[in-house]
Amino acid sequence: MKKTTHLFAACALLAASTGLFAQNQPGPYAPLQNVAQLSASAAVEVQQDLLSIAMTTTRDGSDAATVQNQLKLALEAALAEAKKTAQPGLMDVRTGNFSLYPRYGKDGKMNGWQGSTEMVLEGRDFARITAAAGKVQTLSLGNVGFALSREARARVEGDAQAQAIERFKAKAGEIARGFNFSGYTLREVAINANDQGPIRPRMMAMEAKAAMSDSAIPVEAGKSTVLVNVSGSVQMK
Repeated sequence: MKKTTHLFAACALLAASTGLFAQNQPGPYAPLQNVAQLSASAAVEVQQDLLSIAMTTTRDGSDAATVQNQLKLALEAALAEAKKTAQPGLMDVRTGNFSLYPRYGKDGKMNGWQGSTEMVLEGRDFARITAAAGKVQTLSLGNVGFALSREARARVEGDAQAQAIERFKAKAGEIARGFNFSGYTLREVAINANDQGPIRPRMMAMEAKAAMSDSAIPVEAGKSTVLVNVSGSVQMK
């Protein structure tokens, strides 16, 4: 019984000392003081330098093998024509979607097969791409789109990031002075970038049809806006 009493007393002394230690030490969840959350952004507009033209065709018939073979022949002829002027980076040629599926009549019964195939021309040489597309006779224009190349985006993103960082630093300094602090130190920061430029075709349907007679397809690139946002917190001092 005497040993038990001593054990209880030792536990009580340990608990008391632990509580005292905790009171004298800052807790891990102590509220932050003199910390400001802020963000700044910068946007740089740039001409889109990457063109993508998708060319497609459809076939239908009563026999799946026949439809598939017709699509195959159309695609092979288009690839052969386009590859005559293909050059890596300037104009790349690749196949796109290929589909073959049953065709149904109004009575819900299958009465044949339908299929489609696609070839894509893309690159930085707009004149080469549009001229090649105009010479393809077995496929029709499906879609025209513009975007930024990796090189152009990286270059512009670097400029936007530098501007956003400078704006973040200036804003942090203004906030610190506004609260009568002499300066600040950076606590944490996050940098996010995105391309806000829409990929949109710049041609009319009637122009596209007229351009298919062995002449270049008329296109006009738009612009993309690369936006960089810098956000984080600073310790005012």
